[in-house]
Formats: sequence, C-alpha cells, structure tokens
Amino acid sequence: MTAAHRFVLRGGTIHDPAHGRDGLVADIWIENGTVVGAPADPAAFAVVDAAGLVIMPGGVDLHSHVAGPKVNAGRRIAPHLARERAAGPAAVPTIHATGALYAALGYTTVFDAAIATGAAAIAHAELDDLPILDKGIYLLAADDADMLAALTAHDMHRCEALLREKMHAGRGWAVKVANPGGPSFWKYGRRGDHHDLDTRLPERQVTPRQILDRLVRAVQSVGLPHSLHVHTANLGLPGNWRTMLETMRTFDGLPAHLAHVQFHSYSGGDLDEGSFGSGVAPLVEHFNTRDTLTLDVGQILFGDTVAMTGDSAAAEHLAQATGTPWMSHDLHLEGGCGVLPIAYKEKSLIHAWQWAIGLEWFLTVTDPWRVALSTDHPNGAHFTAYPVLMQLLGDEAFRREALARIHPAVRKRSPLAGIRREYSLQELCIVTRAAPARIAGLAHKGHLGVGADADITLYRPSRDLARMFSMPAKVYKAGILVAEDGTVKALPSGRTLAASL
Repeated sequence: MTAAHRFVLRGGTIHDPAHGRDGLVADIWIENGTVVGAPADPAAFAVVDAAGLVIMPGGVDLHSHVAGPKVNAGRRIAPHLARERAAGPAAVPTIHATGALYAALGYTTVFDAAIATGAAAIAHAELDDLPILDKGIYLLAADDADMLAALTAHDMHRCEALLREKMHAGRGWAVKVANPGGPSFWKYGRRGDHHDLDTRLPERQVTPRQILDRLVRAVQSVGLPHSLHVHTANLGLPGNWRTMLETMRTFDGLPAHLAHVQFHSYSGGDLDEGSFGSGVAPLVEHFNTRDTLTLDVGQILFGDTVAMTGDSAAAEHLAQATGTPWMSHDLHLEGGCGVLPIAYKEKSLIHAWQWAIGLEWFLTVTDPWRVALSTDHPNGAHFTAYPVLMQLLGDEAFRREALARIHPAVRKRSPLAGIRREYSLQELCIVTRAAPARIAGLAHKGHLGVGADADITLYRPSRDLARMFSMPAKVYKAGILVAEDGTVKALPSGRTLAASL
C-alpha cells in the first residue's frame, strides 16, 4: 500500500454530528478509502494540513433527479437550460457535468428519486457514466399494474414478493410512490382535479390511502434501508395542506419519508392573492410529534429551471396554469413523468409563497435530524444553489434582505417575517450530510467515525455561508482528492448503491 492510501487530515475543526463533535479540533486518519482510528505507526501516514479549515463528511443528496428518461426529456424540451450559461450552470447538465458539479460543492452521494421500473436499466446505464459520486435510484414500483393489483387485493405476501423482485431486477435502493394511484386517474381521464386519499380509483376497489398504508407496510416488512419515499396526491394545488396532513395521519406509527413537502403545503382554494398562502403551521405541529416521519423540503429558489415529476397530472395542471408547453413522458402506459421549463420570479405571488413556505418548513421543524436539505433538483432550483439556501437558513439578516425583495402580499402575510432562527454550522451539517445519510440507511456515510467512507469535505470558514459552501478547499471521495478550490482533480468511478434483500 502506497503512502497515497494513508494520510491524516491534521488540525481541522470537525463537525461530525453523528458522534457529537461540534467544532472539535482533531485529526482524521484515512487508510485505503476508509476512516480509521489513530494508528500505532503515524509516520506511515502522509500529513495534510487542515488547520483553520472546517471538516465535514461529504454531502448526501437524498432527493434529486439526475438520470433516466425524464431528465433526458428535460434536456430536449429546454436545450438552452442543458448547457452552461452566463447566468449560471445548466439546469439539467450532462451526466458528466453533474458528477463534477456535485463534487466541486462537496457532495459525494446522490439518489435519483423517481425511476419507473421499466426505465431502471436505462437510468443505470446513464448513472454508470456519472463520475465521482456514489449513486442509487428509487423505483416507482406502485405504478406497475401487477403491484397495483396486489395492493388492491390486499395480498401482502404478493406485494412483498413483487417488491423483492422489482428491487432486485432494477437494482433499486428504495421505493418511491408518486401521487398514489395517480396513473389510474390519468388513464381514465381524471387529470388535474383534486381527489382526496379516500377517492376510489377508477375500475379498482382501492383508494390512495389504502395504497399508502399497504405499501408502507410491505416496504417495512421487506426490510429496505430507506422507508417508503412518498410524493402524496394533489401536488402544487391550492388547499393541498389537508392532503398532506391526511397522508401523515395515514402513517401514524409507521416509518415514511415525505418528499418535497413545500409543494404540498398550500392553503386556500384558488391561485389568487386573497386565498393562496401557507398551510405549514398545522403540518409542522403534527410532524414535530411523529418521530417515525422524515422529510425533504423541495425548496424553490428564484431563476430558470425545468420541472420534472413522476406525477404527470400535476405537470399538466402547471402547464395549463402557466401556458407553458410541456411533455408527458409515459412508459408502457403504467407511469411516467411530466416535464416543462419554469422560471421562478421574486415578484410572482405564487413563487414568492413557495419560496417562503419552504423556508418556513426548515425553520419551524424542531428536529433537524428528520430533515434533508433539497431543492428537488431541478424542480425547485439547480443543486448548485444549495450554498445560497444554506445561507438563507444560517444568516437571518441575509434572509430578511431576500424577504424584502419578494411579492409584498407574501412579505405581509408569511410567518417567515417573524422567524429569527438561524441554523448553526452543526445543524447545516446535519441536514446536508448526517441526517440524509441516516434517513437513507447509509451506515458508512454522513459521519467521520471509524469505519466511515472517507468522503470528506474541507471548507474555509466564512460568515458568508454561500461563499463558504460553494467553494470547498478540498473534497475527498473514498480518500481520493477529487476537487480543490472549485477545480475537479480526479474522476474516479463511484459505486452504485443497491439494496440487498
């Protein structure tokens, strides 16, 4: 073993929430891609001076969209957003650029959160070309006719057998459900309308609530590392906070992960100034007392991007509301994605509410260990905007300045104006690393303890958090220096993370 395989990060300031280290100055020893204990022969380890630098585990993006047919559809429908621009990075970059951009930010693991089972092989073929990062996919297994039939029949033995079969064939990490029963409503012409969790599916004796209840129990019984990943019904529709609350009540006592909750937290009955607003307060009140639930926020940030969702009905509704051309990418008539470009604007009433609602979620959830930072890339914003989001959370003055620029009705009515909470560096480390790794079931990631993968990011401390987190001093992936001061230094192949059942 050469000296390059053994080194010590000496004298850095460590943030490792999983082991209670908050600003502790200590050494991190790495051997052959793994964090190890202090060796008997330290002279065999090369020394990397980390004095004055902040050391965190590599970032883990629990919910993103980086590969597969939907992303390629996004590149086709908005080719001007698929390449670097003077205004910023591509909203849907190439797979090679995706790995390099994530790594340059200090992220070392990513999950694509919505892959149809029939598209798994295509997604994996693309992810094989994703450099540096470890990666995995969540399978939309409940869209398949055979799984839906088993769920309808309440045949749990069959459900569990199908889950094992589909996870093995698709090399999936988790099961995602997007708008439970949504493809059935879609096939029978029920598009863009509200349906509550107790509306029976066309031609089937089952409701969305029953699908959720049976599916979450099957996932738990099979023993997947990550709990059921849930995009509930009525995404993006006014008044949908009630659907989200009923979804959480469906899971009382059961482990489930709630995806991009910002898009499911709207009050009112119409898209107008008087009725549309935040429905976060009753949802957070419920969530804070249910420790089996976790979530990611799906924060929107202002600018141009591409929306892509496994919920085609929601995409059609958004396209009709905005007059934007869109694409319905169906797969074998069992599921698919809706894709369309979108520009979020500070002075738009709806967009300003979305921005404020996401931040309200982040700042009123009491336990950061149950929250994963996300923008639902690229739906809310490109992942390279994460440093700006981290500053919005950690710098109340910066957040107040941003609030002053948005639509005046939102400034007046949003609870955000009265929230003074600021995330500490430790809390930012939790929501970008430690919590996503724990929620996803990644025992060797998100921490710096002995046995952890040597996925490590070194930052220069700064009061300007956006600057600090956008330009790491060094990024290591499995002990290999892959980025330094924003420049990619190496392009190793990351691992595919697939559940072992």
